[in-house]
Amino acid sequence: MPHDHHGHGHHHHIDAQAGDRRVGLAVMVNLGLTVAQIVGGLLSGSLALVADAIHNLSDAFALIIAFGARKIARRPADARMTFGYARAETVAALVNYTTLILIGAYLIYEAILRFYDPQPIIGWIVVVLAGVALVVDLVTAALTYAMAKESMNIRAAFLHNLADALGSVGVIVAGTLVVLYDLTIADPIVTLVIAAYILWHAFAEIGGVIRVLMLGAPPEISTAAVLGTMRAEAGVRDVHHLHLWQMEELKPALQAHVVLDEGRWGDADAIKSALRERLKALGIHHTTLELECARHGCMGATAIGHG
Repeated sequence: MPHDHHGHGHHHHIDAQAGDRRVGLAVMVNLGLTVAQIVGGLLSGSLALVADAIHNLSDAFALIIAFGARKIARRPADARMTFGYARAETVAALVNYTTLILIGAYLIYEAILRFYDPQPIIGWIVVVLAGVALVVDLVTAALTYAMAKESMNIRAAFLHNLADALGSVGVIVAGTLVVLYDLTIADPIVTLVIAAYILWHAFAEIGGVIRVLMLGAPPEISTAAVLGTMRAEAGVRDVHHLHLWQMEELKPALQAHVVLDEGRWGDADAIKSALRERLKALGIHHTTLELECARHGCMGATAIGHG
């Protein structure tokens, strides 16, 4: 059944094309910086610079994944994907958060190694180039910031970018301390702080993504409250086989069997409409309700799930 009445307008403030342009621009900027840094790193013999270039490449890939997912998500439902393609964005977010967690873990590993074997840093050139990288990261962040608030997909790519910006800040701080005070220890300490920040954010966000993919109930809606409000409707004897999930981020859906009191079958349509209104008040606009007569209802069915 078509459910276009709530459309695919979940990017409320930025129209899709403008959003695509922003993400596309962010990809180009990051790829350009990657090329420049690899060239600079090879010419100056700075491994740090090549490493930073690879970081930026991971940013570009995170953005490309997010960009591709946005495109796929806008496809209309078809015979193969009857729910539509919107979950592509959720899958992309999972991929990007997973790689971010791996990057964070790798940074911790690197930092611990450096504590035991401090590496000399090639003074100002690295600081200057980290400054350039920081500007690019800030431009990318600015391009995607507004969209990140509304979309877990863009938020994951944005966090990749933020991690990179922090990495650049870290290189600038550590590099300056090394050059001025010969504090080689500053480098691994700053790295650990950044890695901890990245992991903290990624773990906080990945739960919500997994919840959508696992068809979990929306965190902001109480399943007990939904059952209660449906059972409170006049003429409703019971509600069972309730499923409450998120079709995609910020789009809850509900499916349930509703048993009507004996003698109320004539009011079935009115009761169904009243239930839909009650559910809309709770923020659930996509509902599928199966009505049963009290005499012929499912016997011994569980309230939630198909027990």
